[in-house]
Formats: sequence, C-alpha cells, structure tokens
Amino acid sequence: MAKIERALLSLTDKTGAVAFAQGLRALQIDLISTGGTARLLKDAGVTVHDVSDVTHFPEMLDGRVKTIHPNIAGGILAIRSKEEHMEALEQHAIPTIDLVAVNLYAFETIAAKKDAHFEEIVENIDIGGPTMIRAAAKNWQDVAIVTDPADYPAVLDELQNNGGALSRKTLWNLAVKAFERTAAYDRAIANRLANITVDGDTVTDQPSELPRTLDLRVPRAIDMRYGENPHQKAALYAHGGAGVAGGRQLQGKELSYNNLVDLDAAWLLVQEFSNPASVIIKHTNPCGCAEQDTLAESYRKAFDSDPVSAFGGVLAFNRELDGETAAEVAKTFIEAIAAPAYSEEAQRILASKKNLRLVEVAAQGDALVVKSINGGFLVQTTDSAKLDRATAKVVTERQPSEDEWRNLEFAWKCVKHVKSNAIVYARGGQLLAAGAGQMSRVFSVEIGAMKSVLPLDRCVLASDAFFPFPDGLEGAAKHGITAAIQPGGSVKDQEVIDAANRLGLAMIFTGVRHFRH
Repeated sequence: MAKIERALLSLTDKTGAVAFAQGLRALQIDLISTGGTARLLKDAGVTVHDVSDVTHFPEMLDGRVKTIHPNIAGGILAIRSKEEHMEALEQHAIPTIDLVAVNLYAFETIAAKKDAHFEEIVENIDIGGPTMIRAAAKNWQDVAIVTDPADYPAVLDELQNNGGALSRKTLWNLAVKAFERTAAYDRAIANRLANITVDGDTVTDQPSELPRTLDLRVPRAIDMRYGENPHQKAALYAHGGAGVAGGRQLQGKELSYNNLVDLDAAWLLVQEFSNPASVIIKHTNPCGCAEQDTLAESYRKAFDSDPVSAFGGVLAFNRELDGETAAEVAKTFIEAIAAPAYSEEAQRILASKKNLRLVEVAAQGDALVVKSINGGFLVQTTDSAKLDRATAKVVTERQPSEDEWRNLEFAWKCVKHVKSNAIVYARGGQLLAAGAGQMSRVFSVEIGAMKSVLPLDRCVLASDAFFPFPDGLEGAAKHGITAAIQPGGSVKDQEVIDAANRLGLAMIFTGVRHFRH
C-alpha cells in the first residue's frame, strides 16, 4: 500500500480518538471528520476538515445524511491501480481517502434498554457507518479500515515504522475484522426488530428470552490438543469475559476440553451458595460439596464426602482461595480449580503443583444454555429457580425441624447439578453422597447410599424429580433419612405421602423439577 495521505474519522465510541488523530497528524496525514468527532478533535487542537468541506453539502435530516455522498464513497472505493478510476476522481475533484476509522451507533446498547422506545431503537440503526466500513473493506488493498479502538496503537506503530504505510497482511486482517463487525451489527438489528410487530398505528414490543434466529458466531479463543478423546479435534469459542469460558488461567498445563466441562459444572454449583462453599466435581457430577463458616472447613467437608473420587477432581470455590484452604488442596492430586481470586499465599503454596490449572473466574456466565444435537441446537434459559419456603409445601403430617429445613435447602441446591435421575443425601451443610445418571430412581437411591463414605443416619434426601412409586423413598428410609424434598406431581403422590407418614418422615413438595441431562 502507498503512504496514507488522508483519513476519515467518524466515531460513536470516542475512546482513544484524540490520541489516534494526533498520531495520524504527526505523520502529516490530513483528517476529515463528522459532527461530534470533529468537534472533539478541534477542541483538542487537532487540525481536521469537516466532512461537508469534502461533500460541499451540509449534514442534514438530523445527521441521517452526512457521509452518503459520491465525494466520500468515490474517495474510498476507487481502485488506485485502475487508470479510469483515478481519472474519474480527478474529473470530479474527489480526493482519495486512504484510511477510514469508523465505529457504529451503539444500537446493541440502546436496544437492550428495557425502556427503549420504538423510535429510539430505529433511530439508532446506523446507515452511513456500515456503508463506509463495507466500502473500505471491499477496497482493502488501497484503504485501511479501523473499526476497533483497541487497534489504534498497533496501526499507528506500523505507520510510524513503515513510512506511513500498512502491510497487505494488516490491511487484510483489518478488512476481515470490519466485515465481522458489520455482520454482527446487522444480526443484532434483525434479532431485536424480530420482537416488534407493527399493525396499523399499533406497535408492540415483546422482547423474547429466546432469539428467533440463533447467532452462534463466536470467536475461537483456544485451540485444544483434542476433545473428549484424543481422536477428536476441539477448540474453545468464547465471546467475552464471563463464566469459565472467559476465565484467566494463572498457572498449570493448558486446559483440556474435559477440564473446561468439569470447571463449568463446578463453578455453576458453587455459585448457588452465599456462605463459604467448596465443590469437587468428577465427570460433571459433584462427589463433594459443602457450605460452612470458613472456606477451609467447607473444603475439608467436601473432601471427606468421597476422598477416593476427589483424587484427580476439579474444584470450585465461591470465595478467594486462601492459604489455609490451598494447603488442604495441596494434599492430594487435583486437576483444576475455579475461584473468583487467589491470595498470594495460596498461589505460593500451589505453585509447587506445576500441572495444577488455576483459573480466575470473574463473572457468571450466559443467560442461555445451548446444546447441540444431530442436525440442530437446543436452546433454553438457565435453570435459575430457587427454593422458597413460602411456596414450598409440606405434605406430611410431620413438619420439618429448622435443622431439617436447612439441610433440605442445601440438598436441593446440590441435586440441581447432579445428572438425572438424581438423588442427594446431605446433612450439616455437607453433601454425603449422590446417586447420578441412573435409568431408575430406585437405583440412584441405592447407588448413592452404597457410595457413601460417611454415615447417613439423620440425614435428608433430595430428588430432582418426583418419586413415581413409594419404593424409592422407602429404600432411602432404610438408610437413615429423616426428611425428603422433591417436586411432587406423580399420579402416585398420595401413595408416596402415605409411605412418608408411615415411616415418620417429613416431606416437602417444591413444585419445581431440576432435570439435568
């Protein structure tokens, strides 16, 4: 590319605009700018020409028309190596524009506002911006298109070190990024407008939690050695800093596909608790979970639930991992840990475990859950239903004691994160055992009890779905439970309630199911 002589700046997001413009002017590049951007630059002492100086036409229609003009489009789209193109520019006194820096009206931000009016949404659909971006990107050999303020420093650095020009590689990468931006922008507009219906003078805006068109265009963040198995190729695609996918790895081997699946399962479960809590996951199911007064105590209790399965497990904490807890973790082999933060002492202690992956997770994840099936995708909102004592129904003759209530609430949070058919035994803020993923709920009851390392006497039981027959509850009673929590809703509910009364159990119906497939 030849030396850049003229640049057009039209920026909604003014981040870094002044410094970028000053850097361009230091390279003797003439600047053209629009409206608010021009005012900003002039106020900062940067020499800039208004776009109307090039179009010889004022901005009009409340700014809807300002850059849509042959003197702008021609200057961007002219192929410099085509003699007839350059002759046309000369004939009509159209200056070439060699760099275009544009970002678009903040449609996504405005459209996401709960109180956004129809007119406000429509007015924030950018027209001139996408036109300039696409024109510059199409003519990428001759025009640099910069759509992301994060790219300003690198562009300036290359211009300064390359005689005021950019390499073909840089021009191409900027063009691809520009087309990605306009594609995402158009998808955002189409998805938002799909929720609006117009019938005569009546406009109805009914935002949907589920988009009419599923947009899965997400940048690849990590190339992995393999997927669930070594013969499968895999990569992580992530679109932001939220959840495990946006976590920051502090130490350890590279994260595997299975690590990320387990870290996600652990992180989602530990977020259920407000007091210090620890979770140990093996193959997406919790083999340990506890909520206690301190993080270290919660980890000890989580580990004690199933020390054998904890070996090679994946952990999550809902507090900064402190030194005392890290010392406990260091006693056994752990694959990976997710936590909101790590103290310096914890990092020092765990640094000796060079393969242990530490991931700092800053935020909760997505509002939608997406799973692939052969030929399509299933999309649902997250399972955010919480247990409310006021709406839960005690269906037995005996009321749960306060201690039983607390245990049932804890168990209900855990069972939501166990593969269905799911059964959880719990006591004292500690998961004692779980029966996961069985074809029969009775088998889940028995397998959970069989796996228990700690005694089950005086514990409670949670079931993710209703008991279809009394046999599951009767089996659990033999292992020492005193209370149970389940959704209810079986045609045999009364028989199950009668069995609970006969066995002296307290039982709660939540009216909410927690299947996890």
